Amino acid sequence: MSIRDQAKLMASNFIHAFNAQDHQTIAKTLNYPHIRLAKGEFQTIANQEEFAVLSEQGENWLRNESWDHTVVESMEPIHVGEDKVHLAIKNHRVTKSGDIYDSFETLWIVSLNDQHWGIQFRSSYLR
Repeated sequence: MSIRDQAKLMASNFIHAFNAQDHQTIAKTLNYPHIRLAKGEFQTIANQEEFAVLSEQGENWLRNESWDHTVVESMEPIHVGEDKVHLAIKNHRVTKSGDIYDSFETLWIVSLNDQHWGIQFRSSYLR
């Protein structure tokens, strides 16, 4: 499997687990420390256990905003190296009735650390 495909598969696995709200599986798609830049703030998450707790806490917030699932409109590798890939992604947050209530672009860096491909960094233009 190519490096490009490996990165896209990891990102797709993240989205699939995110839609299932399977917090442990989401955590396994990441590399640590995991860094997220959203709403103007950096957040560094040290390990899988910390991420799973934060992800569980975020589930209630998602449900309160009527989130049912996320759809990926596009996922394009924009830079590809031997040990990392930059993915430009456009996501839609969707309600149970199928209405899109938020669309945003995001940049993910998928890296190879200790022979594990995982998402190391996410920067979103999430409102």
